[in-house]
Amino acid sequence: MSDLTKTPEPGTPAEQSAATKAPAGASPAAEQSAAPLPAVDPRLLVREEGLKGYWTEFTRKVRGGELGSLPVFIGLIVIAIVFQLQNDKFLSASSVANIAVYSAGLGIMAVGIVFVLILGEIDLSVGSVAGVGAAVWAVLNVSNGMNDWLAVAIALLSGLALGLLHGVFFAKIGVPAFVVTLAGFLGWSGLQIWMLGSEGSINTPSGGIVENLTGYYFEDKAAAYGLALVAVLGYAASLLLDAKRRKAASLPSRPTSEIVLRTAVVAVFCFVVAYVLNEPEGARGLPLALVLFLAVLVVADFVARRTTFGRQVFAVGGSAEAARRAGINVDRVRIIVFGLSGMLAAFGGLFVASLSGGATKNLGSGNTLMLVIAAAVIGGTSLFGGRGKVWSALLGMIVIQSIQQGLNLLGMASEIQYMITGAVLLAAVVIDSVSRRTQKTAGRA
Repeated sequence: MSDLTKTPEPGTPAEQSAATKAPAGASPAAEQSAAPLPAVDPRLLVREEGLKGYWTEFTRKVRGGELGSLPVFIGLIVIAIVFQLQNDKFLSASSVANIAVYSAGLGIMAVGIVFVLILGEIDLSVGSVAGVGAAVWAVLNVSNGMNDWLAVAIALLSGLALGLLHGVFFAKIGVPAFVVTLAGFLGWSGLQIWMLGSEGSINTPSGGIVENLTGYYFEDKAAAYGLALVAVLGYAASLLLDAKRRKAASLPSRPTSEIVLRTAVVAVFCFVVAYVLNEPEGARGLPLALVLFLAVLVVADFVARRTTFGRQVFAVGGSAEAARRAGINVDRVRIIVFGLSGMLAAFGGLFVASLSGGATKNLGSGNTLMLVIAAAVIGGTSLFGGRGKVWSALLGMIVIQSIQQGLNLLGMASEIQYMITGAVLLAAVVIDSVSRRTQKTAGRA
């Protein structure tokens, strides 16, 4: 339980003060002095101490198991240093662009998995749904000449329909999500192969929408710097609006100095990435795939943190029975989440088709499912439900793709990549488990 919701123990000074009354006939001043004093959030007092206060608050959170995204950022720094020392091309423009482009498709799929994991459930069908989405687009657009945009829209709707079907079986009929999505994994793989016919693949036409998903770059340098500026201004605005809203509700809020510091850190990161992407040597500019991935993240983050539906998802993941007693339609929330996962899986499948040059019967198979789930977990989303952030998909996928990119530059075999990625996933789950246990011991679970 948080500090804000704790009530004083009987007999504590706070309760004694509240129970004390001024003697009969006392003056108004005496009665006012005997009135209970308003509670002061200790976090406000800590922040007034400056850097020392922030360090105290940071150490308190770490001891209490509230690690947040700290392990991920430390891991990224270690990965960057190790691979840059081994190969000075790791942080080059082409390498960073490759990490961004290859992160987009699987990362979008991981966004849907984040919502499912917050529910405390699992979706094993994302790879097959991605394959079906790509196959639907290829058959309609390439084989039957349908308008490109309409074919893409129908592909996304097909993913949404498959996800909603999983949600209905899970929420209304009571079939465990593991079983439902495992059946989907097998069944939709067969549908994908059947749709693609005897050849088993349909190539992506040149210059089409799907090819441009990962093949188009904004070569004008203003594009990368402009996106960085928009990101920084948007982040600053969100912090300021949040602080204003909390002050209006008499809740503790971040001081202006902290907002400025956080914005400065984000600005340095964004503009450094923009500079690297615009490097003269080997630079192609800002990838469209990165822009679309960030757009999906922003919209999904808004839904998760700023809408009633997003709060309901966290409530159901924390305790479905408590959410039901609070008046939340638990079945509806579950169905929509699985539908969202299916639609994002189909969207990610179009990116994978773009990278591979077409829709194939193997699209979405192999290690696709494991990488998507690993990205969400490595980024900080809990496997136990009720806790996670949409941006976990970005952080986790950057970790995975950075490892793969670094090992590729070093000429390592794919089996080594699998072993290292598996070790990183295990470490993330161990950190999550230890963090939850520490929070429970500290009374914060």
